[in-house]
This record gives sequence, C-alpha cells and structure tokens, in this order.
Amino acid sequence: MSKKVLVVAEARDGSLRNVSFEALAAAKRIADGGEIIAAAFGSDAANYVEALGQYGANKVYTVTNKELDTYTTDAYSQALRQVIDAVQPEAIFIPHTGVGRDLAPRVAARLGLGLVSDVIDVEIDGGEVVFTRPIYAGKAFEKKKMTDGIQFATIRPNNIPAGEPGASAAEAVPFNVEIKDLRAVIKEVVRKTAGGVDLSEAKIVISGGRGVKSAEGFKPLQELAEVLGAAVGASRGACDAEYCDYSLQIGQTGKVVTPDLYIAAGISGAIQHLAGMSNSKVIVAINKDPEAPIFQVADYGIVGDLFEVVPLLTEEFKKVLV
Repeated sequence: MSKKVLVVAEARDGSLRNVSFEALAAAKRIADGGEIIAAAFGSDAANYVEALGQYGANKVYTVTNKELDTYTTDAYSQALRQVIDAVQPEAIFIPHTGVGRDLAPRVAARLGLGLVSDVIDVEIDGGEVVFTRPIYAGKAFEKKKMTDGIQFATIRPNNIPAGEPGASAAEAVPFNVEIKDLRAVIKEVVRKTAGGVDLSEAKIVISGGRGVKSAEGFKPLQELAEVLGAAVGASRGACDAEYCDYSLQIGQTGKVVTPDLYIAAGISGAIQHLAGMSNSKVIVAINKDPEAPIFQVADYGIVGDLFEVVPLLTEEFKKVLV
C-alpha cells in the first residue's frame, strides 16, 4: 500500500548533507508509489529544491523563516510540527545527526508518536515496514515494527545508499510557519574546528589515539587524510590527553561513524571506541602492540610505529592518487 512519506532535509554551511539523500532513499523503499515530500528549513531552503527532486522528492516544503537559519530546539520543533500538520504523512524520516537526535524525540513526544532511532536499514516484510537498528554498542541488531500511528524514524548516515540522482523535478511549496515564545536564541556560532570533511558522513576516516603522543602527532594523520579526502577522528584517550578537540571523538560517548574505510592509528581498541566504528566496512589498524584489541576487529593489521607507517602510506597513496 502506497504511503505519503515526509523527509526532513538537513543542510550545513549552505549545502545539503548527504544523509538527507539517504533518508530520501529510505523513503522510496516504503512509499510504494506514494508521495515523497521533503521539508527544508532556513533562508536557503529554496536552493535545495532541485537536488531534493533529483534524489526522489515529489514536493519540497521550503520553510524560509529566519529563525530557522541556525538550529534551535524550540524553533525547529515548532516548524516541523506545523509541516507535519499540513502534510499529514504516514511516515517521517529524519537524519540521525546531532540535530536529528535532538529534534526527533521532542517532536515524537509532543505528537504522542513512537520513534525508532538510529536506523541502518528499512524494508517491507509482509506489507509491514521493518526497521533495523544496532543495540549493545553495535554488538547486536534488532528489527522493529510500528503497529500503530505514523512510522517515525531517524536514519544513520552512511548505511542506506542514496542512489544516483535523476532528472526528476520537485514541486516547490513555500510554507510559512509561526515561531513564537523561543526560550533560546543563537546570537553567534563559534567553531572550534576548521572546515574539512564531515566526520559523521565521511567515506574514509583516519583516527588517532594515545599513540600519537601529542597534538603534533596528528600531523601525519592529517596529511594522509588530505591525500585521501578523508576526515580525521580520535579516540577518547587522545581527546582526554588534549591532543585534539572533543569534536573529533569517536566512540560510545562521541560520534558513531560507518565509513567505507577506517584507519585506526595508535588506538588500542577499547570497547567504548569500538562502539563508534566497528560497523565500518573495512578497518585497518596500525599499532606497535601486536596484542592490541583493535586487531580483533580489524580487516587488516599493521604492527609498527605509526610515525613510520603513516608517512609511508601517504607517499604510496600520492603516487596513485595525486
């Protein structure tokens, strides 16, 4: 049976995040010929209509209220509830990002809906929508069905392929919302880290642990990342030692990443770190200790000093890629 599916598109620095297209791909799986509607927020919302249409949206609600240019919980939850009231969808998909993890449960609670978070797969089984999500820090997976109400889920980046863009055009639907009684207003955003590849959506991630020994020890990793077009991450140990900012932390109390390639340099492989990267498609570990736990989950292991191994890798990749 066809469904009307609402997808919340998320942008950063004026560009749509790839997980927005992945959420549209998830919507296609369950729409069954029904209508897929995307919602874009902020002053640049109209700029996203073409791309969202190419990736499967039939309509795009452009919510251009200036209060939505920077994310705040109150403003976005008010706006999204008004969009949901207008669209009356049978399913809602939101990216499982920092924004989505804050927004989805608040809206679900306000509307009295169930929510399946951190979904890595969506399928139809016997006419019912089945969501797959990891549990126990990625050691196991559970399948969930929603027996009543709107199918509401957050989609983890880098798990559901976005597919190739087509030539389809989406209908732009300007949508005015009323934002009031805000308890917090963003006056300024100060970034601790400079641009680069978005860690949560990167196809290649290179991470350093305590083995990098200092902030300077991240330089070889950053050079390799530049050659590969990768993002740089870190273990909690490296962050606690003040070798890098906590925004780079990967693990149970940091970001969860699922890249095509994960290179762990100088990381022992504590269970808390594995929770954030063990679902990577290919894992390469570099560590001087042959007994390091990281080798138990690695597809390829290199026993050696990262300060010798990483520059060698960088030089070899330069020969091939540059």
